[in-house]
Amino acid sequence: MTHNFLLEIGLEEMPAHVVTPSVLQLKEKTARFLEENRLSFDSIEEFSTPRRLAVRVNGLAEKQEDIEEEAKGPAKKIALDEEGNWSKAAQGFVRGQGMTPEDIFFKEIKGVEYAHVNKFVAGKTAAEVLADIPDVIKSINFPVNMHWGSYDFKYIRPIHWLVALLDETVVPFELLDLTTGRNSRGHRFLGENTDITSADTYESDLRNQSVLVDATERKELISQQIESLNVENNFTVAVDEDLLEEVNNLVEFPTAFVGNFDEKYLDIPEEVLITSMKEHQRYFYVTDAAGKLLPHFVSVRNGNDQFIENVIKGNEKVLLARLEDGEFFYKDDQALTIAECVEKLKNVTFHEKIGSIYEKMIRVGKISELLGKRLGLSTEELADLQRASEIYKFDLMTNMVGEFPELQGIMGEKYALMQGETPAVAQAIREHYMPTSADGDLPASTIGAVLAVADKLDSIMSFFNAGMIPSGSNDPYGLRRQTAGIVRIVDANEWGFPVKDIQAEIKEAINQDIAKYGIEISNSEEEMVEFINARLKQFLLSADTKYDIIEAVIASDSTDLRRMVLAAGILKEHSAASDYKPAIEALSRVINLAKKGQELLAEQVTGDVDPSLFENESEKALHTAVSTIEANADSQSMATNYQELKNLTPLIEAYFENTMVMVDDQAVKQNRLRQLYRIAKMVRTFASLDLLIIK
Repeated sequence: MTHNFLLEIGLEEMPAHVVTPSVLQLKEKTARFLEENRLSFDSIEEFSTPRRLAVRVNGLAEKQEDIEEEAKGPAKKIALDEEGNWSKAAQGFVRGQGMTPEDIFFKEIKGVEYAHVNKFVAGKTAAEVLADIPDVIKSINFPVNMHWGSYDFKYIRPIHWLVALLDETVVPFELLDLTTGRNSRGHRFLGENTDITSADTYESDLRNQSVLVDATERKELISQQIESLNVENNFTVAVDEDLLEEVNNLVEFPTAFVGNFDEKYLDIPEEVLITSMKEHQRYFYVTDAAGKLLPHFVSVRNGNDQFIENVIKGNEKVLLARLEDGEFFYKDDQALTIAECVEKLKNVTFHEKIGSIYEKMIRVGKISELLGKRLGLSTEELADLQRASEIYKFDLMTNMVGEFPELQGIMGEKYALMQGETPAVAQAIREHYMPTSADGDLPASTIGAVLAVADKLDSIMSFFNAGMIPSGSNDPYGLRRQTAGIVRIVDANEWGFPVKDIQAEIKEAINQDIAKYGIEISNSEEEMVEFINARLKQFLLSADTKYDIIEAVIASDSTDLRRMVLAAGILKEHSAASDYKPAIEALSRVINLAKKGQELLAEQVTGDVDPSLFENESEKALHTAVSTIEANADSQSMATNYQELKNLTPLIEAYFENTMVMVDDQAVKQNRLRQLYRIAKMVRTFASLDLLIIK
């Protein structure tokens, strides 16, 4: 016989973004609790609203599985004293097992007899096990917590009720001053407190009190209501999935409705209107069939359609105030000039240990110039890049961005175009913030991409220079996110990007005029290379690259991000080939011997190879092949170079078959180690293949 178990945690309204991850945690931790307690089940369903987190365990076993096992104790010579009586060790052993000395028998293991007992542990009933479910409730992690009353206990919001039912029966336990029961709470305005009849009637009992506890059902209902409004009004609601998820977690009984605003506000840039509706009011904006913004919005009420006209008027009034502000700031900003805004940035601190935003722009201008020349930008592109770097933060001084920080960069592009800047410059101003999230859009223009990388590089170098290096999960300035953005931009644009060389070039340029750039860069490049490589690892892991391949390319002699990404891709592609294992084994043997040569010969290992010291044809053949690869390496793709290194496999195998490297003749030994070092050096520019795991 199986049961269904319901657990509901009743709370004050939670922030919308917390609801879904919290109920998924509850589901996962409940499953783990049951598995650890040997209580089998068929499935677990999760339910959530802003005021409750709940799970229902279906097909829960009536009791734990019984345990029958042999328990091993002390050796016989320890279990019995000289007179053959049970020792304290034996008595302690059986007492710990809930047995008596009469239950002991001896069993030989590897020639030694040990005391054993046959242990039987009867399984507890489901109700007995579930009495410990408060441990699950307390184990949920939240981004923020709060105290209430005089309790030391912290949670996302105060807990007001607990429901725990095994079928129709209450599972009794206490948490703080709350005792479990069957009484839950309906919709705050449309429902009442109500008893849950059984675990199976949870949804229907609360539906009768205007609460839809199934989040998927609520979301589907909202989507259906929006689609009905589309058909009824002949418009299109732009349904953003993230916003839909948020709205869904703000309501217990959803009713979608249409509101309107004056057409005159459509003269404001649509980004301002959308931000006002979406980010500030959680409204869905509305367009026509061509995608043009219309003077309407769709919102979702937490309730039914009674007195919906009053709700619509209230929402329109709130939005009107936002739009009035937007219109005023937009008009007022048009009296500002870019030069005035840039001048004001001299008095705005980027960080007290780093300097002003104006000084940051000066540094970014120099970094942009260095990157632009390195990447081969045209004269026209370099000119646009320079102009963009001189002004790209100016919109921080506008009223609009002051009121709507989400629009930084976006308003910069619009205001720049209005004041006669080229489209390329204006676009770069908007794109320099990209990507704004782990999978956010990347800059579409080359100038925007270079400016974005330069801005992020300056932030990373400046904060590292000031000793503010992220540690653990602490990263208040988003340096990990910015570094990940650099990796993504570099990869997408297929740029050669040798991190250490670029850092050194920037450091030299900045330190030539400390007064101009505001800081002196004194930190080690190694720290930053390690930090950037950590983000590269995450990037490669997200592309399903095996960990040993990632370690091999990171440990290469190259610090070029693009080369490391390409090397990882090549190894990943070839790792299933039949010739992969012998090639890696052969090249790894070369690398390992070359390391030994470095230890023995130090800098002498880098000397020229002398063919006159060769003693067999295998040495000559390998030398000839390696010379050919060296001569062509710079003009060939990495994939071709890898293939040619792999083609050395039979020559390397023949070399080791016919050649003893560590001979007594010092000149011959040194020459052979130099030959191997020469190959290893070429291999390590690609990857440290000796770190690969070959099965």
